[in-house]
Amino acid sequence: MALQLQIVGNAMQMAVVQLQPGQTVYSEAGKFLFKTTNVSMDTRLTSPTNRQQLPGQGQQGGMGGLLRQAMGTAMQVGQRMLAGESAAFQYFTAQGGEGTLGFAGHIPGEMRALELDGGRAWLAEKDAFIAAESGVDFGIAFSGLRAGMRGGEGFVLEKFSGYGTVLIGGAGNFIDLELQDFGGALQVHTGCIVAFEEGISYDVQRVGALNRQGMMNAVFGGDGLSMATLQGHGKVILQSMTLEGLANALRKAEGSDKDGPTGGLFSTGVE
Repeated sequence: MALQLQIVGNAMQMAVVQLQPGQTVYSEAGKFLFKTTNVSMDTRLTSPTNRQQLPGQGQQGGMGGLLRQAMGTAMQVGQRMLAGESAAFQYFTAQGGEGTLGFAGHIPGEMRALELDGGRAWLAEKDAFIAAESGVDFGIAFSGLRAGMRGGEGFVLEKFSGYGTVLIGGAGNFIDLELQDFGGALQVHTGCIVAFEEGISYDVQRVGALNRQGMMNAVFGGDGLSMATLQGHGKVILQSMTLEGLANALRKAEGSDKDGPTGGLFSTGVE
C-alpha cells in the first residue's frame, strides 16, 4: 500500500499521514505529534528489517539464540546512537479503519518524501530521518574517517533502502539538484547537505592553498578550510540553513538581549 501523506506548513513543516487498516509506519522517537485513537503506538529497539535473524542464527532457540539476538540489537542501537539518533523507534499501526497521525522534525525547515523502489538507496545527514513505511530499512553508513574528521557533517550518515516512502527533514529551504547538470561534481558547505543517492561519492577536501588568501577564506569567510565534494550521477538535496549557522544566530541574539534597549548597538563585544 502506497503511503498517503501531505506535507504542510512553511517555516517548520509537518507531515500528516493517512494509514490504511493494518498499515504501519515507524519514526524516530520524539518526532511524533498526534494520532487518531485507532492508531496503536509501540516502542521498539529495532527497525522492521533489522528484526531479521543474524547470519548463522537459523531457527535456533534457547540461550544461544537469545544472546545473538540481544547482541544484534545492541549493535544496531549503538550504531544509531553513534549517528546521534534516539535508541528506539516508535511504530504506528491503524486498526479497525483508516488512521491519521502527524510527524515533524526538531528544527525550522522543510520535509521531503523519498520513494524507494528497491533500487538505489539514499544517504542522509545525521538526524534527517522523520518516519518511514515498514518496508524501508534504516541503517548507518560510514563515509570514511578522513571525511568525518575534517567535514563535521560526514563520517556517519543515515542510509535508507528497501521499498516504500521515507520522510526526511532539514533546516531552512531545500533545493533539488541533479549532479550531471553540473558536470558530475559540486563543492558544498559541509553543513548544507541533506541527502544524496547511493553511488554518489562523498569526500571532504581542503579549499585553496595554505597561503595568505587561503587562511583569509578560512578565518574570515566563515566556511573553514574544507568543503564537501559530491561526485557522480544522481540526485542531491541541499538545505539553505546550517545547524552551525542557526546556533551562531541564536547565540548572537541571546547576547543582544543582555544589552538592553540599544540592542547591542554600543556593545564592545567583551563579556
